[in-house]
Amino acid sequence: MRLTIDDGWTATVTGEPLHLVPRFDFRDFCVRVAPYADVEEWQRFGGGTFGSGQWLWDTPDQLRFDRLSRELVAAELQLPRWVADEEDSARVPAEPLVRPGGLRADEVRDFRLEVTTDFCRAPGDTVLTCLRDLDVLDEPLEARIGIAPDVALLVQRGVVVGWSLTDPVRYLTSGYADPDPAPPSPATRRLFTACLDLVTSPLIDEVTDREPAALARLRAVDEALRNQREDRHRVDALSALIGDLVVDHGHR
Repeated sequence: MRLTIDDGWTATVTGEPLHLVPRFDFRDFCVRVAPYADVEEWQRFGGGTFGSGQWLWDTPDQLRFDRLSRELVAAELQLPRWVADEEDSARVPAEPLVRPGGLRADEVRDFRLEVTTDFCRAPGDTVLTCLRDLDVLDEPLEARIGIAPDVALLVQRGVVVGWSLTDPVRYLTSGYADPDPAPPSPATRRLFTACLDLVTSPLIDEVTDREPAALARLRAVDEALRNQREDRHRVDALSALIGDLVVDHGHR
């Protein structure tokens, strides 16, 4: 299968996905699938790759390919802050199922991959789906290409129209650190949903406007995060962003 990624740039689906564990950096609100462990390694890594990448203050989604093999070697995908309503989120199709596969660039050329704009949450936040726009939901998907564990590109008429992350709580972490390999606790799953509510629309607007009910909810979630003793790696990842909101907006 040949895919159009963006701006007429194409890649071919291969049989081998990335075997890297996704990292859901909650504070930066992005998912990284990459071999580098810090900014210095990322800078060195970038020299041997091409594709869509950050440039100065421009922060598109990133797909990076090896210059010699043209194979996909890393991805960094940003989550939108605007959440679709429940009716639209319920329209995200369950089919087709994910087909594991890598990507091979059809040519060695940089391109720009626009970030998605619409964020659909499955019940219980078991799957997060990020779409180019909600018009995608008006037609069936052609394919889901699993480029890494639980990370899939969504394809419609041969064009990549979004991506999804399954079981996002499992991959919570801070920065470039690997997530905890142990399963997340039920308490962490509940707190994840509460935190996701706070940092996305419409509640994030009420928090930044210092609406009393929203601030009370923010402080309650912050306290619950501080008091949870188990699963601290994931809880600390959630606390990093929630703590920032408390400092910036938590007091009238």
